Amino acid sequence: MAVKNNKEVKPGWKTTEFWVTITVTLCSLLWGANVLDPEAAGTANKIFGFVVAALSGLGYTVSRGLAKKDS
Repeated sequence: MAVKNNKEVKPGWKTTEFWVTITVTLCSLLWGANVLDPEAAGTANKIFGFVVAALSGLGYTVSRGLAKKDS
């Protein structure tokens, strides 16, 4: 079995983590803005939604930086 050592990094929009990050960020922003759960969203839920959105964007940025660093 031949092992392929491919150090090329795919464009960001072709990765699964990009699409997961986009989905989580959009859902969290919609949750924080009272769009997804308008009846039960209190202040803590709004803040949590915005924090999750920010952290998912930050996590994606760090993971892409590490992927590009290793290539």
